[in-house]
Amino acid sequence: MPSILFAYFPIVLLVVLMSKKNSMAASRALPLCAFVAYLVVIFAWHYNLTWVNANVLSGLLTALTPISIIAGAIFLFKCMEVTGALNTIRARLNRVSQNPVAQLMIIGWAFAFLIEGASGFGTPAAIAAPILMSLGFPALRVAVFCLIMNSIPVSFGAVGTPIWFGLSVVDLSAQALSEISVKAAVINTVAAPFVVFAGLAFVVRPLNLLWKNALFVVLSVLSCTLPYLLLSMVSTEFPSLIGGAIGLFITLVLAHYNVGLHCVEMSTTQHPNSESGELSLIKAGFPLWGTVVMLIITRIHQFGIKGILQATSPSADLSLGYLGQFSVSASLVLSLKGIFHTAANWQHSLLYVPSILPFLVMGLATLWLYRVKEAGKVFADTAVRMKQPVLALFGALVFVNIMMLSNNTDNNSVSAVEQIGKHLASLTGSKWDFFAAFLGALGSFFSGSATISNLTFAAIQASIASQLGLSVTTILAMQSVGAAMGNMVCINNIVAVTSILALNKQDGEILTKTVWVMLLYGTIAGVSGVLFF
Repeated sequence: MPSILFAYFPIVLLVVLMSKKNSMAASRALPLCAFVAYLVVIFAWHYNLTWVNANVLSGLLTALTPISIIAGAIFLFKCMEVTGALNTIRARLNRVSQNPVAQLMIIGWAFAFLIEGASGFGTPAAIAAPILMSLGFPALRVAVFCLIMNSIPVSFGAVGTPIWFGLSVVDLSAQALSEISVKAAVINTVAAPFVVFAGLAFVVRPLNLLWKNALFVVLSVLSCTLPYLLLSMVSTEFPSLIGGAIGLFITLVLAHYNVGLHCVEMSTTQHPNSESGELSLIKAGFPLWGTVVMLIITRIHQFGIKGILQATSPSADLSLGYLGQFSVSASLVLSLKGIFHTAANWQHSLLYVPSILPFLVMGLATLWLYRVKEAGKVFADTAVRMKQPVLALFGALVFVNIMMLSNNTDNNSVSAVEQIGKHLASLTGSKWDFFAAFLGALGSFFSGSATISNLTFAAIQASIASQLGLSVTTILAMQSVGAAMGNMVCINNIVAVTSILALNKQDGEILTKTVWVMLLYGTIAGVSGVLFF
């Protein structure tokens, strides 16, 4: 069997298992496909066994990052439930507007846009989804909607990390990086209305209600994306963060004054006894606005805290023999180097990854603020909810590591993902500028991160552009856009949202819905890239 078929096989198997009629749960499908990928690299490609096993362990350890984020998000919203904060927020949102489209755009679009700009890591969907479900929207539709919405701002998510860090593997001048930033923002801005309407179509019922509120939707989209586009011309760090903040304010004002909204009441459970005063709203919103503030303070390097939380200089070292050299820094950055005496490493920033800070801290602070002594129950409920996602994420990260692994004993060896990328490029030839975004999406599908997708494929994309005589900045902009749109089909994000919303065995169904929107997004991105640049 040709090598490229072996490269495709684990992916095709995963898609089939998770999208067939009686789909296999992610907690079973992902470990199975990881095992198949393991067999491929060992027996078909004859990779060094120790090297592969070292990367399996690295993948298992890396899974602690999404696991801790999901657990933190579940814990925070359990705290909001037991304290009654969610009821108060729900009641106030119904006072701002009972129009379901307005509520979806406020929470699922503008607020999530802001959160993505501050944090990334799949945090926006983790925060927005349970709020929308608490407002009465069906959980499955909420999951699809939130995943789709968590795409446009991702190119500049986590204070621009996918752009300025993700593309760092390519030697780019400041001018070239700025050009990539603007091109990516233009493409995302053009695609945004189509993506948002497609996302809303999954959750708004009856569907004609969406068209009756179309003007509000367009205004809300533009309130985020136009500042986002303008900011991309002067910064690679703040387009999503500041654009989301501006957009959230404008969207709230539009909703308050019913601009572009069709008057309709949503049939959700009302909570007339919920506190409604301004002080009670500030108190109820503390877990959310406190989370946003903490994320901003810890993500913007000018505050000086980001560097402290990411400091890696070891404060303590411990040799674990064959397992490797374990160390921990003063900022609780954990690392394991030289796994099984190979070049495989692992690192986890305990305080920087959005889990302890802000989710755990804000959850405990919320319990204290409301004088509710149920921390033990909340921890227990969170642990129960984490059983299935833990298995899925262990499988996902091992799968990712193996698919992105090249043979350490062969300098000419390329990973399965790189083989697929080069194969796709060879099929499209000079039309690659139309398809380049899909390679970026493939990277996010595997890794769960737009940043990692850019780190993985940016150099390949630049090489393809040079060989085919295409604009390198345009192709890298398409890569960045693709890495963002891949967020909606990323297995890690799907598992995270279904875990938080307690949706069992729905991962495959969600994937089969979001993939169509991703294809739409990619088509618009491809056409925009060809026409504009």
